[in-house]
Amino acid sequence: MDFLILVLGIALLLFLIIKVKMNTFVSLIITSILVGIGLGMPLDKIATSVQDGIGSQLGELSIVFGFGAMLGRLVADAGGAYRIAHTLIEKFGKKRLQLAIVLASFIIGIALFFEVGMVLLVPIVFAIAMEAGVSILYLGIPMAAALSVTHGFLPPHPAPTAISAVLGANPGHVLVLGIIVAIPAVIIAGPVYTRFARRIVPEAFERKGNLSALGPQKEFKLEDTPSFGISVLTSLFPVILMAITTIYQMVFNGGHFPKHPTILDSIIAFIGTPAIAMTISLLVAMYTMGWARRIKTPEIMSTVESAVKSIAMLLLVIGGGGAFKQVLIDGGVGNSVMHLFSNANISPLLLGWLIAVVLRIALGSATVASLTAAGLVLPLMTSAGVNPALMVLAIGAGSLAASHVNDAGFWMFKEYFDLSVKETLATWTVLETLISIVGIVCVLILSIFV
Repeated sequence: MDFLILVLGIALLLFLIIKVKMNTFVSLIITSILVGIGLGMPLDKIATSVQDGIGSQLGELSIVFGFGAMLGRLVADAGGAYRIAHTLIEKFGKKRLQLAIVLASFIIGIALFFEVGMVLLVPIVFAIAMEAGVSILYLGIPMAAALSVTHGFLPPHPAPTAISAVLGANPGHVLVLGIIVAIPAVIIAGPVYTRFARRIVPEAFERKGNLSALGPQKEFKLEDTPSFGISVLTSLFPVILMAITTIYQMVFNGGHFPKHPTILDSIIAFIGTPAIAMTISLLVAMYTMGWARRIKTPEIMSTVESAVKSIAMLLLVIGGGGAFKQVLIDGGVGNSVMHLFSNANISPLLLGWLIAVVLRIALGSATVASLTAAGLVLPLMTSAGVNPALMVLAIGAGSLAASHVNDAGFWMFKEYFDLSVKETLATWTVLETLISIVGIVCVLILSIFV
């Protein structure tokens, strides 16, 4: 019965978002309440579950997402992202343009949310393609692949950070293992797949793109932008801090901090938590992208405020996903999943991936799919003794699969590259699915050693 309620709940969520075109956050809250009633939860308990789900989801994450958006916008508005892309392309040359785009997108993608990264990189990709005399899609596919892997696998991005919190995974471990998974995924879904896509939809590679879909563009003179080194350091600062903590743990403490830490242990642990890492990184960005360039504080604060406005709805959607997850757990669906698969001969990692794939296809949103999947597999993961960091990556891989007409990313890619729906399915949808498949294969291989 619990599974029937779950299926009906997901169907309702899909109906509200796609057919009724209701706001995703509102749809999640309505679905959460109705699913709770269907599961026979006391009415007062449903309200508590919704509140607890939103609160627990947005506690630390609100700082990570908020400050992450501010950092990314500071780098972008100062011209740091522009400098990174152009320097890499200049160094790699025309023959290795795809590799340069992948690296630039990877670095910029870590600092920016997926949609913001896409809006920022598309004009740069168009300009470089025109200058080099190559197809915009030849560079667009590797760009999209690199942005997607950072979005799906690497903290401090919303989905992997949120799933880490739900599953109790160390974000630093997720980051290190996520980079290992991301490298083959982006190579196969980006430069390698481009060769096949050219044969499948050759006419798509003749398109000139549609820059008007991006709105007014900010122009940069290269000499007025921050240096390459400072731009990269600022973009990667939160990743560097989390990596320092993880490496320190592994080298000196066997992967865990001791019960009675030294002062150095405490400091290293402190700077590596996502919220503190993002706070420190934001202060660094305000200096390197602002004060050091003689930009006054009111102007810096204006950039910061515009960044917050851009993620307000994303925060609510993540909170709504947390509410749905909490209702499923409190209503007993998580335990039902655990009992159903307790004797099944299937890896919990593969199960987490499959659940996320189904939810992604049904709902469109990678973040909602991953949060819901995390709530469902949590009891099973705990009982099976699976490494939480690997489960985060398995669910993250599943949440990227088969992006189609119910996903905003699908339409962004279609419009910017001026493709038909069929061409978008053959390029964007396939590259997202390749990332998902390569991701779960790498996670299963890693599970043998980790």
